[in-house]
Amino acid sequence: MVPPDPARHSGSVTTYPQTSSTPTASSAVRWLAALGVAMLGSAVVTATAQASGDFRWWALFVLIPGAVITATGVVVLTRGRAGSLAGYLVACLGALVFATGAILMFGSMPRMWPLLIVLPALAIAGSYAWRPEDPLARAFHRTIALLALAAVALGITFLADRLGAIELSGTQWWPWYMIVGGGIVVANGAELVRHRMAYRVSAAVLTAGPGIVAILLGIRFLRDWPITW
Repeated sequence: MVPPDPARHSGSVTTYPQTSSTPTASSAVRWLAALGVAMLGSAVVTATAQASGDFRWWALFVLIPGAVITATGVVVLTRGRAGSLAGYLVACLGALVFATGAILMFGSMPRMWPLLIVLPALAIAGSYAWRPEDPLARAFHRTIALLALAAVALGITFLADRLGAIELSGTQWWPWYMIVGGGIVVANGAELVRHRMAYRVSAAVLTAGPGIVAILLGIRFLRDWPITW
């Protein structure tokens, strides 16, 4: 019991400060809304699969847990900065599980499997909002996030090939991704030079080195240069 406040005495009547249940109610509303949207999404996917005539009921054991995990991550994400990164990671994991369940339910894994490259890569790229303070750690994180964007493009390329929009067989497409990835690494390594760190030059060289190798290998495969030892 909260002790009475002397300032709130009025004659023989004592008043007590009122407690509010707003945070608890707000949290309950968030949970109900997130779970409601998750169940609605599961119902829409299930109904669409049933209407298509190619429904696999056992995929519900993947679809529904994915929806619940996503809802949990969204609720944690909305609680503030303290749990934002954890909530983001949980929500991304749930979205990946949910997408896997949807693909299995439609029996579309042979065509839609590139989405399992696109979605995790998008999640990694989206983590760029949480940037470390240290310049070296920030450059490393930025490199990973930009390489994830390149992986998104790679997954979309695979998806377009599986859907028949483009034809990859017999073409020299993959050296371009090596060159792009190498360029991302070199650019982020060069960016370290502008920071006032005692080890900035060595860090830039060590970071850019693998990128230069990737670019040279990409050019070699693209131009079909022979390798001699």
